[in-house]
Amino acid sequence: MSRPLHLANRILDAVADLSRDGLGVTREAYGPGEEAAMRAIEGFAAELGLAAERDRFQNLWLRLPEDARSEPPVVIGSHLDSVPQGGNFDGLAGVVAGLLVLDRLRGRAGLAPPLRVLALRGEESAWYGKAYTGSLALLGRLPASALALPHRAGRGTLGEAMARSGVDVDAVSRGEALLRPHEIAAYLELHIEQGPVMIARGWPSAVVTGIRGNIRRHRIRCVGEAGHSGAVPRWLRKDALLAVAELLSSMDEHWRVLLQMGVDLVMTAGICTTSVQSHAVSVIPGEVTFSFEIRSQDSDTLARFDQLFQEACRGIAASRGVSFDFDAALTSAPAAMDAGWIARLEAAGAARGAPVERVPSGAGHDAAVFAGSGVPAAMVFVRNANGSHNPHEAMDTADLLDGVDLLLAALTGAAAKDVSGLAA
Repeated sequence: MSRPLHLANRILDAVADLSRDGLGVTREAYGPGEEAAMRAIEGFAAELGLAAERDRFQNLWLRLPEDARSEPPVVIGSHLDSVPQGGNFDGLAGVVAGLLVLDRLRGRAGLAPPLRVLALRGEESAWYGKAYTGSLALLGRLPASALALPHRAGRGTLGEAMARSGVDVDAVSRGEALLRPHEIAAYLELHIEQGPVMIARGWPSAVVTGIRGNIRRHRIRCVGEAGHSGAVPRWLRKDALLAVAELLSSMDEHWRVLLQMGVDLVMTAGICTTSVQSHAVSVIPGEVTFSFEIRSQDSDTLARFDQLFQEACRGIAASRGVSFDFDAALTSAPAAMDAGWIARLEAAGAARGAPVERVPSGAGHDAAVFAGSGVPAAMVFVRNANGSHNPHEAMDTADLLDGVDLLLAALTGAAAKDVSGLAA
């Protein structure tokens, strides 16, 4: 087994063992699982003789100790947290990729621009409803109001969890940036594809063109009127469940039409529930709580579809005698990847005799934050079976190394035959 393959498997397995939850892995943002992963990466960095330090927001930075150049570096980064009962490769694969690139440049740092590897905190929105907290804080863009966001299980707030993790929460609340966009030459991120396209096409790695933004509402209440299922006729009912069903069916039809017109859009209602206290076959549902999320690579599409959703709510409220109460919408802007870095990655693929295809990213990534701040950003996807955000992620480590080869060749400008010698 080659050194890079052996090293990658050791790191991936070690972090998985630290965060197993019986079904998958759980690495809660600013929680024990994420912290254990951070310490494991620090341990492997020490074993490899890499310099490692955390910033005041508890993001982890790695570099070659001999690379003391002061000009803005290229940063290879990703996150270490996961969703509850998630897979091991979402985020972690990108941090491992950066570590492998550093290892393969050992003693040859001059072949590439100054390079730093960044392990970010809190990318997943599953814990506090806000994505990209580590990268947003790093760039001074995390709203102070986000610190009051509650934990999904009611266990305190994001700000309290950050403070327990050692984050300088006062600096975060002031919007203090630890890193300015001009201080980074580029941000590169390797990530597993979280959909089925690359598996279906047989692509081990691909270049990402852009990242969809989103508008999310985590808790919308439709309030009607509970009643006896046998005693209230249809024309007098205020059935909250049927109102939500009509709403979602209507939005699904709008979505279908827009897709036929070539509009980039996805919508999802991942939560939909009636009150547990009033569950009964003979009760007309008087209240339904649901979530609603839309994603697109176009900001105008997001805004128009969100407006359409609100108009549909008003219409159904009037026709069915119900009301809709909205929580605050959380938004993430779409991001286009840097054309120059896309070209470099494609040239690296062509030089090694294995051209890489382009794919969009339906899921969000920290690369979107850097791109939105004006940093040239690019992403490499590696194929991954069984989707993501579930315990059954199935990335082949050989595909991870294919993506690492692509990053390394793009950084050095070398053809594959020249880069392969660095793996010894």
